[in-house]
Amino acid sequence: MTAPRDSTAAEKLRDDRSIGTHDGTVQYRTAVRAPFRFGKWALLHGFDLLTMAVLGAIALGVYFAKPAPKRSFPLYNVDGSVVWPQFAYPLRKEILPIWACALIAFFVPFVFIVLFQIRRRSVDDLLTSTVGLLKSLITAATFQVFIKWLIGGLRPHFYAVCQPNVSQGGLGWNGFNNLMFNRDICTGDPDQIDDALESMPSGHATAAWAGLLYLSLYFNAQLKVISAHNPAYWKMILFFAPLLGATLISGALTIDAYHNWYDLVVGGIIGSTCALVAFRQTFASVFDFRFNHILLPRATSLFHRQLYLPLSAGSPYYSYAPSPRFESHDLPFTREGGWSEAGLEQATGAPGDATVLGTGIQGGGNFSSKPRSSFGHQANGNGIGAGSPIGNNPPAVGHQAV
Repeated sequence: MTAPRDSTAAEKLRDDRSIGTHDGTVQYRTAVRAPFRFGKWALLHGFDLLTMAVLGAIALGVYFAKPAPKRSFPLYNVDGSVVWPQFAYPLRKEILPIWACALIAFFVPFVFIVLFQIRRRSVDDLLTSTVGLLKSLITAATFQVFIKWLIGGLRPHFYAVCQPNVSQGGLGWNGFNNLMFNRDICTGDPDQIDDALESMPSGHATAAWAGLLYLSLYFNAQLKVISAHNPAYWKMILFFAPLLGATLISGALTIDAYHNWYDLVVGGIIGSTCALVAFRQTFASVFDFRFNHILLPRATSLFHRQLYLPLSAGSPYYSYAPSPRFESHDLPFTREGGWSEAGLEQATGAPGDATVLGTGIQGGGNFSSKPRSSFGHQANGNGIGAGSPIGNNPPAVGHQAV
């Protein structure tokens, strides 16, 4: 059942977004914008791409560097038993190599970003969302390799690859009563020993959570898994699928004894943090369903100093004011709930959702009747006017299935 027509926020927003036609039907306004130009996009985002390339090269160099610290470790108790048996596992073949994990972390999200353009039809969304994914992965990888290099830790199979020779008076004895040793007692393969000294944090867990959590956030934003309507159950399953994948990739490293559990936790924290920040840097919100599908504008860069606003009455920032004008890429992928009719669900919100001071938006989805500034924003990241006053306490809008 739909709410009766009255002067409420949702109805006023519908009226602002609609125009009548000669046959009595209703159509919705579309924004007048300059066509997408890859050259402009490259100038606006080119310095980010260059920075990511430099950061990736640095991370690769650190990855192949030898461990920085000279770590000491015990081997035997006075009764001959191994002091730390948790590092005495055999060396096994990895269930999932790191290169395969990196490919999964990038290409699985990228494929879905491409598929969602079937409805969104936005080259800007495709490219900018992909850059956000790369920011998450490259930042997390750099963070992770520096910790591995400068801190590291012993892998569960360290003793197996070290193959220690502890003949009395030999090299590598140190500490009180020569009870501690360093890698000089190792007789195994030097490259394997280097790798076994760099356990923390897990590169697999870091990459998996940086890429697949970003994908889950993208699913939530485009499918409105958490929003003002009750979505189809398959969307919840799709939202959790990447998180399950990241958990399985991380957990597999305890089966093949390549990592300790705390290596996985630290890697997961690094990857998740980078995914959250990269997503929020790319989109207007992480969890607020009204705005988390909307790209934030990029108006200037080091390579493009002149302000670039492809829309008239545009703005170089997002105003968080519901816009009266929409195109396909201004709406999320889903058309359930209020998103099937010019994005009316954007006019509501739950307590705790994002509120913005100075735009007339109050908490809990209540809207001031004060006129807004003409500096609004279009969902492709470029500003547009959103100056119509909106009344208080919007009613529930009728649900429409996909």
